[in-house]
Amino acid sequence: MTSVFIVAIVFGSILTFVAIVCGTVLAIIKTRRSGLTGGSGKNQSEEARVIQEIYQGLSRMEERIDALETILMDKQDK
Repeated sequence: MTSVFIVAIVFGSILTFVAIVCGTVLAIIKTRRSGLTGGSGKNQSEEARVIQEIYQGLSRMEERIDALETILMDKQDK
């Protein structure tokens, strides 16, 4: 059971780290582009699309982590 918690903590930490890195990169890109172009509507829609893709990817990753935790718990019970 302890290994399940360790795996959950590790994957949760990885997920949090990925979210922070993506957010930081997007903030840097937004700051640089808005300084040069003034933040046109096309750039904003592109950024929104990228953010949505990242969010969807993180949601899928969370589902996979939940599935892995379930598999580990089932193996632990046997």
